[in-house]
Amino acid sequence: MIRHVRLAWDEFLRPMLQRPPRLQVAALCYRRTEGEKEVLLVTSRGTGRWIIPKGWPMRGKDSAGAALQEAWEEAGVRSRKVSKKAIGSYTYEKTHDDGWGVPVETLVYPVAVEELAADFPEASERKRMWVSPDEAANMVREPELQDILRAL
Repeated sequence: MIRHVRLAWDEFLRPMLQRPPRLQVAALCYRRTEGEKEVLLVTSRGTGRWIIPKGWPMRGKDSAGAALQEAWEEAGVRSRKVSKKAIGSYTYEKTHDDGWGVPVETLVYPVAVEELAADFPEASERKRMWVSPDEAANMVREPELQDILRAL
């Protein structure tokens, strides 16, 4: 009996009650140093884990423009070179202050870094670090983002 109830919950009821994932945009900021590509990671404000700059879509900006804005706010990245096409996406569970988790799909846009400002909106709240794509893949938590980084 319990097996049938569990099966009904897992295969029918839970999928009907789940909300679709929310959408975020992210900037995969990169540069070339001595012919080698490096990516910029920042710490999250809540847990301090390593991430790429990301946030919610913004009114008046397309997804690539919103990703570029997040790169500025979270990492001090100045650039006009952002691809209008996402190079991939990853999913994760965003935990809100009340403890509830929300599934989020994040579109990733490559951003060629032209300048890195010392003073930017979230400078006092985050650390940032340039690392190789392989090292970055080992530092982030999301498996799909790890794959995107390793593909660089």
